[in-house]
Amino acid sequence: MSFAADCKQELCMIENKRACCLKAECYGLLLFSKCFSARESQMVCENAAVARRVAEAAAVSAGVYAEVRSQLRRKNIGAYAITIPGEAARIQMIRSFGHDENDVNLHIHEENLQKDCCISAFLRGVFLICGTVTDPQKEYHLEFSTPYLHLAEDLVAVLHRVKAAQLSPSIARRKNSYIVYIKESAAIEDFLTLTGAVNSAMNLMQIKMYKETYNNLNRVSNCETANLDKTYSAATKQIAAIALISDKVGLDELPADLRRPPFCGWKTPKCRCAKWGSGFPSAVPV
Repeated sequence: MSFAADCKQELCMIENKRACCLKAECYGLLLFSKCFSARESQMVCENAAVARRVAEAAAVSAGVYAEVRSQLRRKNIGAYAITIPGEAARIQMIRSFGHDENDVNLHIHEENLQKDCCISAFLRGVFLICGTVTDPQKEYHLEFSTPYLHLAEDLVAVLHRVKAAQLSPSIARRKNSYIVYIKESAAIEDFLTLTGAVNSAMNLMQIKMYKETYNNLNRVSNCETANLDKTYSAATKQIAAIALISDKVGLDELPADLRRPPFCGWKTPKCRCAKWGSGFPSAVPV
């Protein structure tokens, strides 16, 4: 499975023990689905666990029946179509969260998010139904997709309300949808931890640490290689210059300070190794 599928599978294993959190998660699941309307509509979900969670949310929190049918999409990928049959049932679902079926623009009703734990549960529901996260091996990117601008703006406001983390969300337009996205790796880690995907957050941290270590080693290696190349290039030029002077002029014609080789580890700085010939002051090894 993909990293996003693993995250959602982990989130679907969480059991809401508080009634307020259960309602908040159901609210996020249904509000950001394409079924939150008095008109007959359908949404398609590729994750079986999420599809079951939506059906349970509709039944438990709104008291309506959600029909889930399996179908095949392109490339033989399995998917699940979710609908809420009956206009009366859809109106009941909408009103159960304080909305009106005649609302032109959808907004997040704050009365459904009274506590910090409710915000976490709500964001979990939103991520399950319309969110995705990119494999951290490739890049750091988490996003939510909704066709409603006001809903996207309200979601950004809710993300800013999270006290435990600095999520820094942004909004972009993509075709007929509005994308709320987070790019910082630390913010993605905080979001996954906040919503309950602790194992996925740990996996992301481990991948991040490995990538940073690998990149640091790469930089050090490249730096050392560049320095060695520079040293080799400079030494080659010096040897070529010495050879040219030796052939054209002769080393004996050079001034004494230019004829002296580098200090070779003897006590006397002006020492000459045996290969430089005789006639030089004697020296005592260190």
